[in-house]
Amino acid sequence: MNQSVIARRRFLLASVSLMAAVPTIGCAQAYSGALPWSANANGSPKPVDPAGWTYFTPEEVAVIDALVDRLIPADDLSPGGKDVGITVYIDRQLSGPFGNDSWFYMSPPFQEGYPGQGVQSPVTPAQRYRKSIAALETYCHGAYAGKGFAQIPPDEQDKLIGQMEKGTLQLDKVSSKAFFQMLWQNTKEGFFADPVYGGNKDMAGWRMIGFPGARYDYRDWVTKYNQPYPLPPIGIKTHPDWS
Repeated sequence: MNQSVIARRRFLLASVSLMAAVPTIGCAQAYSGALPWSANANGSPKPVDPAGWTYFTPEEVAVIDALVDRLIPADDLSPGGKDVGITVYIDRQLSGPFGNDSWFYMSPPFQEGYPGQGVQSPVTPAQRYRKSIAALETYCHGAYAGKGFAQIPPDEQDKLIGQMEKGTLQLDKVSSKAFFQMLWQNTKEGFFADPVYGGNKDMAGWRMIGFPGARYDYRDWVTKYNQPYPLPPIGIKTHPDWS
């Protein structure tokens, strides 16, 4: 393995570790009477149908495909972001509760908060994607003789993505940095989440890092350091107990 491949693997593994460290947000509820839970009842996610689009327009799909393919380019370790279904994953998330921020308090007043406080904005993720894609396309059309982001050379795409990450790319009425941060987070999710959600096609992300997936018990291998796990990963839908 050359040094660039090793560096990429370490970078993505570090991203997975950071994602695991992010606390989740829950809501406390009071119940009386019998417990509102029974084994295997309503606990399975609805598998994503990869056909068609539920939020993105075809023009927006072309932009996101190009972006995720530069964020996770194909190499000898895995396919690129587009081919593993990251755009499908993001599309389905934007048309669901994540897209409209239905899990968050969205009433005013809104003001700029500290970084640790998270996003303080009336703009939902779905709106942020739509406005940011449109603003990015407007910028590209002006800077590259009418070409959209998907039509410009890869090195120019990388330059714009780098400027978005730093927040130095001036887009009309949107924050390029805020858009990059959300896109990068969702790209990592789409690469490593269970395939039932639309991304990580053929468990490519898991295979790259040697993650066993939704296997019930692999305790025999926990202490076998620096040894590859010998069994292929299993997803939620491909698990023998899936129904």
